[in-house]
Amino acid sequence: MDNKSQFTLLEMKESMSIKYTYFALSLSVYLVIIVFNVTLVVTILMEKTLHEPMYIFLCNLCINGLFGTAGFYPKFMYDLISDTHVVSYSECFLQVFVIYTSALCDITTLTVMACDRYVAICRPLDYHSVMTNNTLMKLILFSWLLPACSTSAGLLLTNRLPLCGSHIDKLYCDNLSMVKLSCESAIINNIYGFFVIVVYASLVILIFYSYSKLITACMKSTESKTKFMHTCVPHLLSLFNFAVALLFDTMYVRYGSRDFPQSLRNFLALEFLIIPPIFNPLIYGLKLTEVRKRLLRAVKVTVTDPLL
Repeated sequence: MDNKSQFTLLEMKESMSIKYTYFALSLSVYLVIIVFNVTLVVTILMEKTLHEPMYIFLCNLCINGLFGTAGFYPKFMYDLISDTHVVSYSECFLQVFVIYTSALCDITTLTVMACDRYVAICRPLDYHSVMTNNTLMKLILFSWLLPACSTSAGLLLTNRLPLCGSHIDKLYCDNLSMVKLSCESAIINNIYGFFVIVVYASLVILIFYSYSKLITACMKSTESKTKFMHTCVPHLLSLFNFAVALLFDTMYVRYGSRDFPQSLRNFLALEFLIIPPIFNPLIYGLKLTEVRKRLLRAVKVTVTDPLL
C-alpha cells in the first residue's frame, strides 16, 4: 500500500471554546514574532551605521525566524478552527522543508556569528581584511544553502519510500514521522539522518570552540572583555535557547509518544517554533547597544511625529 495522497495531523482533544482560546494565543504570539523580527530587520537595513557583518548576520537570523514560523503558524491556526486536520502530500513536504531548513539555518547562522566574533576579538587588526563584503555574502549563502540542501536530500530519500499509513502524530508535518510510516526498510534514511546530525553537531562544537577561544582572549584584556559582554553574550543566550528547544523536540520524538501527557508533548514539539523567534530579536534589541539606540530613536521619532 503506497499512501501518498494526503496525511492527517494530530488533533487537539479540547472543546471548541478552548481551541478558540489557543487560536487567539497563537495569533498573538505570531503577531509578536512578526513585529519583533520585522522591526529589527527594518532597523538594521535602514541604518547605514548598522551595515556591519555582526548586524547583517543578526538580520539574517531574524529573517530566518520569520521564514520558519510562516511554515507553521498559518496552518496550525487553520487546524485549530477546522473540523479536519488533513494536509496534502506536497503541502506536507513543503512544511517539512520550511521548518527543517529554518531550524538548521539557526545553527549555521549562529556558527558564522561565532566565527565573526572570534575574528573581531581575537584578530582585531585583520578583521576588515578578513570580513570583506565578498566573505560576508559567502557566509550568508552558506547559512542558507547548507540547510536547504540537507533538508532537500532528506525529503528526496523519504519521497522514494512507499508508505503504509497516513497519520502523523504531531501538530505539524515531520520528516521522521513520515519515515516511520514506511512499508520498507528506511536504513538509508537513518544513515543519512545520522550523517546530518554529525555535520551539524560539528558546527555546534565549532561554536563552542570559538567561544572558548574568545573567553581565553577576553581574560587578557579589559577592552576585549567589554566587547565580549556587549556582543557575544546575546549569541551565547541564543545558542543556549536553541539548544534547549532542540533538546525538547528530541525528547518529544524519542519519548513523547508514550511517557508524557499530551499537553506536555505538544509543548515539547512546538517550543523551538515559539521561544527562539521571540527571544532572539528581544535579547539582541536590548543587549546590543547600537541596535538599542536606533530602536529607541525610531520609537521617539514615531511618538513625536506619528505622521512620519
